[in-house]
Amino acid sequence: MTATLSLPAAETDEASRLGELFDVHHQRLYKLARRLSATADDARDLVQETFLRAARSARSIPDGPGTSAEAWLVRVLVNIQRDEWRRKTTRKRLDPEGEAHAAREPSSPDHESAFIAKTVVWRALEQLDPRRRAVIVMYELEGATIASIAEMLGISAVTVRWHLSIGRRELAAIVRSGRL
Repeated sequence: MTATLSLPAAETDEASRLGELFDVHHQRLYKLARRLSATADDARDLVQETFLRAARSARSIPDGPGTSAEAWLVRVLVNIQRDEWRRKTTRKRLDPEGEAHAAREPSSPDHESAFIAKTVVWRALEQLDPRRRAVIVMYELEGATIASIAEMLGISAVTVRWHLSIGRRELAAIVRSGRL
């Protein structure tokens, strides 16, 4: 006789709902995470942590028509990344010599130029306020609309436009000044 493991119906429903959410949203979340993080591994970790948090508080995920569940997941992902950026900033402030920026890539002229450009952009983005950085990445790199960013982050469209305007000016000033 084999013992069958049965879960309560509520847990089964939550697990299947999380599975459905993952199937529907993981690619979009990965694309966003990839643009917010420096490496593909960091992006995968970010998506994984997002779904782990969703599993811990499955009842908090909005259930209904439209993109409310996606907006909730995006907000969680962005908040996790903002927390990581804050931790890195704190570590840098406490030990400015400790964090040598990494991986030197083999250099051919095209790869070297692309690597330098990418490094300049990422270093400039790292100096922005976390929310402003998230808005710029979502709008400029992801192609999200102002209305969808506002909904996903739970802020007004005017606030999104303000973050974009100020963020662009700050990025330009950082790159011009060479404070990288």
